[in-house]
Amino acid sequence: MTGLFLLNEGLGVKMETLFPVFLNLAGKNCLVVGGGRVATRKAADLLDYKAEITVVSPEAGAKIKGWDETGGIVWRKKLFSPDDLSGMYLVMAATGSPLLNREIAELCRRRGIMINAADDPDNCDFFVPSVMRRKSLAIAVSTEGKSPLFARLLRQRLESVITDSYGDLVELLGEKREIIRAMALDDSQRRQLVTSLIDESTLEFLEQGEYEKIRERIEKCMSSRQG
Repeated sequence: MTGLFLLNEGLGVKMETLFPVFLNLAGKNCLVVGGGRVATRKAADLLDYKAEITVVSPEAGAKIKGWDETGGIVWRKKLFSPDDLSGMYLVMAATGSPLLNREIAELCRRRGIMINAADDPDNCDFFVPSVMRRKSLAIAVSTEGKSPLFARLLRQRLESVITDSYGDLVELLGEKREIIRAMALDDSQRRQLVTSLIDESTLEFLEQGEYEKIRERIEKCMSSRQG
């Protein structure tokens, strides 16, 4: 995925210790412990990423039950046990019990499993940001778990600025990048051509809604090399 901006206030865990990264969860085993509102939100965060999702909870809300019935997730109707961590790549603890969430976090760390404990930043190896997408362009806003509401509000503000054209441009640049990689150029020439495709005026054109001018400029740069 392209275009990560992680905005962070530096609260809780020191900002310089955090490594902003997007994870490929496709086919990875992910566990959500809990069946209430927060656990449902955590499961929903994972559903779009083709993860293999398991929810462990004696009870669950309507959405979790529905996802289980349609095969979107697997709901184990039981109390959590350490065996539930077997084979897991990532865990989200949202049981409603801070004590149990901390216990799960400790177990995960012993096993080298990434853990996110709801409402407990000190027991989180990662934080789930508020994300806006424009095709392959993703912009993530994180407050290190301190204020998800503020992260959401800031993301909504960005959505009014970052239009669909930004995503269209990323897709176009990706297509041209593959073409450039196949061209008979040395590394220096390849870098020069890639750099020539966009400049400071690109953002100005996007802000003005003049995407076609950017496309024309890129096509001109490409044809000058291909010709």
